[in-house]
Amino acid sequence: MAALIDVILPVFIVLGFGYVAVWAKYFSDDGIDLLMKFTQGFAIPCLLFRAISELDLGQNFDLALLFPFYAGALGGFFAGLLGARFIFGRTWEDAVAIGFCGLFSNSVLLGLPITERAYGPDALDANYAIIAVHAPFCYLVGITAMEIARNRGGSLAALPGKVVKAAFRNALIVGIALGFAVNITGIPMPHVLTDAVDLMARAALPAALFGLGGVLYRYRPEGDMRVILYAVSISLLLHPAITWSLSQLTHLGTAPLRSAVLTSAMAPGVNAYIFANMYGAARRVAASTVLIATAASILTAWGWLSILP
Repeated sequence: MAALIDVILPVFIVLGFGYVAVWAKYFSDDGIDLLMKFTQGFAIPCLLFRAISELDLGQNFDLALLFPFYAGALGGFFAGLLGARFIFGRTWEDAVAIGFCGLFSNSVLLGLPITERAYGPDALDANYAIIAVHAPFCYLVGITAMEIARNRGGSLAALPGKVVKAAFRNALIVGIALGFAVNITGIPMPHVLTDAVDLMARAALPAALFGLGGVLYRYRPEGDMRVILYAVSISLLLHPAITWSLSQLTHLGTAPLRSAVLTSAMAPGVNAYIFANMYGAARRVAASTVLIATAASILTAWGWLSILP
């Protein structure tokens, strides 16, 4: 329990700085918008580019690992999407953004350090296999669903082109694609360029967390608490439950089982808000789900750790 607090508490402190800065009017709403534009348009793509360009893509890519995790992610997405639409009466665009909260686990900021603290650095191979395709998979699902929602009544023949166009207008996907290109081709990167990209990447997470804190002040959970708690439950309980159950069917080994279930049990990452902000849909729900689920994951992660072998 102490290890979980050590990992999660610093995240809350940085979020709190952003929240207090906007509350005390040291930082304006326009300033937060510009900061989020910087993080999602520049700093986070640099972080994703550098991480993926250096990953060992052939390491532990096992269907018995990836199928339970991503089947659970899709289950969380459709539960969020359909529940938001038919239980809570949200628009289809809002429903897609809420579904994305059940799809996108915080695999890096929480998943890696919690797994390492619980089982040691040698237990992270399966985590990296999941992370290598996590953002591309989730954004492909989210962008496709959002373009379908926005294209209601339009021609389906034009949909693939719209999805590709929307994807490559997204700086995050561009960063991921360039990272894969460098990784696969082995193109040598000049040190002066990698050093510059690394400087940008180091700003990504703290700036995004600070900005999210300011966003949380603007989108406090007023009037949306039922749908927020629904999204939190999907993220922290349904996704890992599906992953755990399917892992028993695929006879997943102990080490990858731990990585898959713990990663699936993490709260939605900052990307859940970034996706909602990109489309201007359910931003209050997404921001509050990230905050509340991260706090609640102190208890739920401890519960999953006690269940895992």
